[in-house]
Amino acid sequence: MRNLFFFLFILLILGVSIGIYQNMKKKSLPLHKALSKANAHLGNPIFIEIFKKEKLLKVWIKPKNTKHYKLLKSYTICAYSGKLGPKLKEGDFQAPEGFYKVYQKSLNPHSKYTLSFNLGFPNEYDRYYKRTGSYLMVHGKCVSSGCYAMGDRNIKEIYALVKAALKRKNDFVLVAAYPFEMTQKNLMLYQKNHNYPFWKNLQEGYKLFHTHKLPPIVAVKNGRYIFKLKSL
Repeated sequence: MRNLFFFLFILLILGVSIGIYQNMKKKSLPLHKALSKANAHLGNPIFIEIFKKEKLLKVWIKPKNTKHYKLLKSYTICAYSGKLGPKLKEGDFQAPEGFYKVYQKSLNPHSKYTLSFNLGFPNEYDRYYKRTGSYLMVHGKCVSSGCYAMGDRNIKEIYALVKAALKRKNDFVLVAAYPFEMTQKNLMLYQKNHNYPFWKNLQEGYKLFHTHKLPPIVAVKNGRYIFKLKSL
């Protein structure tokens, strides 16, 4: 009996050790190592995707002398407020969904949430539907009232990537905020949701990027997002 207990104890220790090792492997690389692995540098053009349901922010980067963007890092969203669906009005505590442009003037290095950048809500699409709200940010800390809170460690890396990209004569950084990964399988789960037509429209931009690995040119016409592929 004593040998059996000893054997089970050893199995338990091995299981815990393997679990710790696997969790360590899952930890994301520091930014400088992720850049090196992607053969990229601070200042290369970037594209950001946000997925509410998965609580992920993905940064894609285009290394010099390459034609396509590659995934640089995925960051866990510490907190966002509201539920799946777009922001409609001031005070609804919804984090926005749609395509947003971050400019040099959008950056706030003196934010009370460590660092932040303004998504630019309401954009042209939001204004068409008379949606209201202001100061919708991606920022540090872990509290949200309509923003995407990334935690301090994550925002320092994300902010550095955005700031450097904007310094290299990129007019803006495009941010696509989605309710979830916009695969057909995921979207079919929400066919009866009143946001389905809006999400179906967002999926057009998602598909274009993931097919060609180039951020789309985004416009708004008659209350719909219109997407066009960038020329190489």
